[in-house]
Amino acid sequence: MRVSLGWLREFVEIPVPAAELAERLTFAGVAVDRVDEPGKDVSGVVTGEILEVQPHPNADRLVIARVGIGEGELQIVTGAMNFKTGDVVPVAPVGATLAGGLSIRRAKFRGVESWGMLCAADELGVGEDHEGILILPPGTPVGVEAGPLLGLDDQILELDLTPNRGDCLSVRGVAREVATILNLPLRTPEPVLVELQALATDRAVRVDIEDPGLCGRYVARMIVDVIVKPSPLWLQRRLFAAGMRPINNIVDVTNYVMLEWGQPQHAFDFDTVTGGHVIVRNARPGEVLITLDGQERRLAPEMLLIADPGRAIGIAGVMGGLDSEVTAGTSRILLESAYFNPVSIRRTAKALGLRSEASNRFEKGVDPDGCLRAADRAVELIHRIGAGRIAAGAVDAYPAPYVPKTIILRPERVEHILGVSVPPEEIKGVLERLEFSVREAEGRFLAGIPSHRTDVAREIDLIEEVARIYGYDRVPPTLPFGTTTAGVRTAAQAFEVNLKGWLTACGLTEVITYTFTNRKVFDRLRFPEDDGRRRTVRLRNPLNEEQAVMRTLLYPSLLDVLARNYQRRVTNAALFEIGRVYLPREDALLPEERLTLVIALLGRTPADWRRKDEPMDFFHLKGILEAVIPRAGIGPLDFVPESGEPTFHPGRTARLLVGETSLGIVGEIHPEVLDEYDLPHGVVAAEVDLETMVALEKQSPMFTPLPRFPSVDRDLAVVIRKDFPVAEVTAVIRQAGGEFLREVRLFDVYEGRQIRKGCRSLGFALNFRAEDRTLTDEEIGQYLGKVVGALENAFQAELRAQA
Repeated sequence: MRVSLGWLREFVEIPVPAAELAERLTFAGVAVDRVDEPGKDVSGVVTGEILEVQPHPNADRLVIARVGIGEGELQIVTGAMNFKTGDVVPVAPVGATLAGGLSIRRAKFRGVESWGMLCAADELGVGEDHEGILILPPGTPVGVEAGPLLGLDDQILELDLTPNRGDCLSVRGVAREVATILNLPLRTPEPVLVELQALATDRAVRVDIEDPGLCGRYVARMIVDVIVKPSPLWLQRRLFAAGMRPINNIVDVTNYVMLEWGQPQHAFDFDTVTGGHVIVRNARPGEVLITLDGQERRLAPEMLLIADPGRAIGIAGVMGGLDSEVTAGTSRILLESAYFNPVSIRRTAKALGLRSEASNRFEKGVDPDGCLRAADRAVELIHRIGAGRIAAGAVDAYPAPYVPKTIILRPERVEHILGVSVPPEEIKGVLERLEFSVREAEGRFLAGIPSHRTDVAREIDLIEEVARIYGYDRVPPTLPFGTTTAGVRTAAQAFEVNLKGWLTACGLTEVITYTFTNRKVFDRLRFPEDDGRRRTVRLRNPLNEEQAVMRTLLYPSLLDVLARNYQRRVTNAALFEIGRVYLPREDALLPEERLTLVIALLGRTPADWRRKDEPMDFFHLKGILEAVIPRAGIGPLDFVPESGEPTFHPGRTARLLVGETSLGIVGEIHPEVLDEYDLPHGVVAAEVDLETMVALEKQSPMFTPLPRFPSVDRDLAVVIRKDFPVAEVTAVIRQAGGEFLREVRLFDVYEGRQIRKGCRSLGFALNFRAEDRTLTDEEIGQYLGKVVGALENAFQAELRAQA
């Protein structure tokens, strides 16, 4: 919300600098992000009249404008096409400075010299519009400084309001806060109406509300002899300051009043409303409306509409219909000023994807008692700027007028909550300046809640109002008292933090993805129709169809991340995520949430001057798991071949086991799945169930003294069939190696002409050591003989070499 300081001064005197006012508003709960001075960098910009426009001889998308600036003329080359001869525009001659500090210099475009620049709104700091040159209203003087005309000498407060403070979405609402904080009188001028007594609105207009719960009030006023044209400069300047683009005088007045009073309004072409009969009703099944943006909208029965007896003419609080739009040919206007149910408007705007300044205010709740006042202000302005004449009276459908709720406020309760004694007369003064009605009874205050503050519902809310205006800085600091405890992580939380640290130390980067997904992902993962993981928890109010169900797997989210990055030329990535998956339960309302770890690797490891890059393949990922999981006191790990996972490559996938307990799966993603994600082949991933992992019995680390006697290393190479897993071979070696075998490490795998077909040579390094003596060659030889014999018996292995 952008609020002009000049506009605020029409309601309240402001004797303090803008920076101080911003600070005091922020301390009072109306946060000011910054004070903007739109014209601080702008200098030398003047108004100019377009005298002639010619096409550029050497460029189709450029034109040459001859511009009069009072005492002389300028030739300016521009790419904008939205102006014509006779228009008055802001001109930056050579030497002028624009917003952001841009200095204008003489330039040459395709052989034609340009001695300045025609300015768009954003180049002057009066808005964000850069679609064309800013066209000033007819009659704007030529050759004068543009800054004061455009309000560049003003200061703008940019507010960051909390959702409950819809009352501050208006200049009048902020002025109330300023007057209360500074303890100054608040000016509220009443509209002065010059009405046509011979033409009564209630004779031409009828309003029916079918559901008062959805439309609490509907005010209609009528304007005749309408002249649609650009707004005067002062009105456009106010809209620019608020960040809005002027359209025409009628639309601009409705936006002006919305900004001033916080009441959105809509103008209908009266002659398009059948019989002048307005019906506020729900949409009928299958009903369609073409809105002002030219889009056909299919309406749901829960959506609130503005209609006439024959058709819908607008979506209540969201957007009007195209065929009832005010155009240059409009001669009569029906002006709407209404209160709609905030929840209904929020749901409709969200369902249609139509969010606007108006719907934002309706969603937060406008002042139902302010509808007529805002309508009177709008017709007053329309008459003042010569845009039309006012029909007498208004049609005001107000089925259940607002009845103020009364809340008891105890001064002693204020002192108890705030820890400071606030004088009763100051409590009363604060509430009255905020326009609460206050009566005293038996040492207590009876506060009537005004219609613009429906967020105040309890005594504690009134205490908050007193506290923020009294000043939080005036509340003395005190030490907390009572029993306190030190915050510590649970064992599961500590495990998760440690696990993230270990994974990061392995070179992985943590990502966080949405817990929502869509059912189509299971088709991309090649899941059969009867796969239990297709059973998902569906959201009642999904953000969109792509995020309509809760995920039952984690690794698809990382595949999405890899794909998004790969499309942006990130060809190497090592990612992990620790998150929850959601598994439906037949006997419970809520799903089972299981904490899960997923790792995904793409490409190669980084290279540096010490080592070459290496592929991040299955064995690289296996090494990460072998480095990380045992640090949690869990092991030994077994990797058992797995071919039943449709998402993974059947020959390059393993089930991760600890004993008989499965922790998850690790392997290369199936090429067909990678094609679905537009990823290169070779991506590997692992998914580990951390709930199961945490539940396993932990092995406490044991201290082992440094060895007193040397160890003995022996190498062993055996030829063995390729279908025997290395893990099984290693297990047999460990079992046969005896009590002195400390380590078994595979250091070589060879397949070549010297090895018979279907077999391979496996080279193992064996380390033997005794704690009480140095082992002899004879002892080592006996153990190696047992190992070779065991391999021959178990796998029909042949000894190839021994050293």
